[in-house]
Amino acid sequence: MSLIKNPVIRGFNPDPSICRVGDDYYIVTSTFEWFPGIQIHHSKDLVNWRLLTRALDTVELLDMRGMDNSEGVYAPTLSYADGRFWLCFSNTHACRGGSWMATPCFVVTAESIEGPWSDPISIGNYGFDPSMFHDDDGKKYMVNMIWDGRKNTNYFGGIVLQEFDANNGTLTGPIKNIFKGTELGCTEGPQILKKDGYYYLVTAEGGTEFDHAVTVCRSKSVWGPYEVHPNNPMLTSRFKENARLQRAGHGFFFETQNGEWYMTHLCSRPLKNPEGYQFAPQYGSGRSILGRESAIQQVSWVDGWPELAQGGNTPFEEVQAPDLADCPWPTERAQDHFDEPNINLHYQSLREPFDNSWMSLTERPGFLRLVGRHYLYSRYEQSLVARRLQSFYASAETAMEFNPMSPLQMAGLVVYYAKGSHYFLKQTLNDNGATILQIVQFQDDIYDEYDEVEIEHLGRVYLKVDLEKVWYQFSYSVDGDSWHKIGPQLNSTPMSDEGGPDVFRFTGTLVGLFAADISGQALHADFDYFDYQELPDPDWD
Repeated sequence: MSLIKNPVIRGFNPDPSICRVGDDYYIVTSTFEWFPGIQIHHSKDLVNWRLLTRALDTVELLDMRGMDNSEGVYAPTLSYADGRFWLCFSNTHACRGGSWMATPCFVVTAESIEGPWSDPISIGNYGFDPSMFHDDDGKKYMVNMIWDGRKNTNYFGGIVLQEFDANNGTLTGPIKNIFKGTELGCTEGPQILKKDGYYYLVTAEGGTEFDHAVTVCRSKSVWGPYEVHPNNPMLTSRFKENARLQRAGHGFFFETQNGEWYMTHLCSRPLKNPEGYQFAPQYGSGRSILGRESAIQQVSWVDGWPELAQGGNTPFEEVQAPDLADCPWPTERAQDHFDEPNINLHYQSLREPFDNSWMSLTERPGFLRLVGRHYLYSRYEQSLVARRLQSFYASAETAMEFNPMSPLQMAGLVVYYAKGSHYFLKQTLNDNGATILQIVQFQDDIYDEYDEVEIEHLGRVYLKVDLEKVWYQFSYSVDGDSWHKIGPQLNSTPMSDEGGPDVFRFTGTLVGLFAADISGQALHADFDYFDYQELPDPDWD
């Protein structure tokens, strides 16, 4: 029989929430400041997954203008009831420089998983992980964590429950704190499952780092009191340095159409210390350059409690797949020639929609045109089109046509984790008016430059970056055949959740195309193609 090989959705796909409708399984994951918001993956066998759509694709659904790194969409949850999909999410901001965060939460609905989605309905601002529970008596409840920013708290104030009036689109009735959490702390990500007369409250605890865990408790009443699983935490990699899947937590349970039980959860695959590079000890045993990812475990029910079917509470890399027909998806084309009318689904932009004012596939057919705006360190007006890095061995290549007239105009290939954590191979001019290529970087929020390479301007330049686990290597070519390395090997590990001074780092690394024009003249760059290749990984494939 087939095996589920974890992680099932790789590279910056955290906080999975799963929903089965008939024979179809959907997982939604967090997207933070990247637009459109909320990735939705689809499977029919739990083994093969494809990116199907993103839900929040207009500013009316998701306004993130001016948001900082790792703000935006946190931990969405997906459910299905009354012939509709229900998608809950928070649009979180103001998480720096103070103890109180702004966490406006919403629910949108759609008859089809591909939309259109309804206008957002507010479901309170209590915390950043809302979910909707649909009881079998027809009642609906908003479930969320409480963010408490007062001085003498740990910021996590427990789990709150309130009834939701779907007819009027409002919260109604009393609000109650139904669970204060366990000694693991950082109680968040709540979802409720009803099974065999019990309400199971499933939460993430321990913080989304190396102490992360799945906590399960149950009650005969949705309002509690809730008793904690006798073997809690039900799932964790805490204190298990040899576990290949680390940071395991934020899980939920689901049943197949044949009565088999599984759970989703997030995890990461941190790289160990590279030779000659010392990690700070507080960052644990490694760094998660691909971000947090989504995994699936098989579950058994023992004395009314969920347990891993393979025993223990450590996540497994390989899990027995359910008794479902194999359903692989067609292999996707590696090279995008920008010859389709719409932008490829794998691309995202920062904080705002793709818009013809700065990105066009039609002004020069067969090319992606980017109009230069702010530099990458700005929180506004980024002309960046990027996709996730989803393998430790990968490459990205492009051909660019760009005619800068000033050092203030630049375009090229970027590897991006955050505005203060990226590498950028740019074409620009130097002060002598010569065409140059140069790698610049922000790491640990500090800007730096590598030696420039002067090239003959022939109208087109080819740019490439290769990733081999810990190291990036940029290259260039003026004819597309003869390639030349530029700059040194660049360490990938600073661009990770654990890699910088900012404690709010929750995303992952993307690679893409970028143009900036600091002069305000809106000079454009044209890209002929974007080629993204994932190479076999001896450790995971």
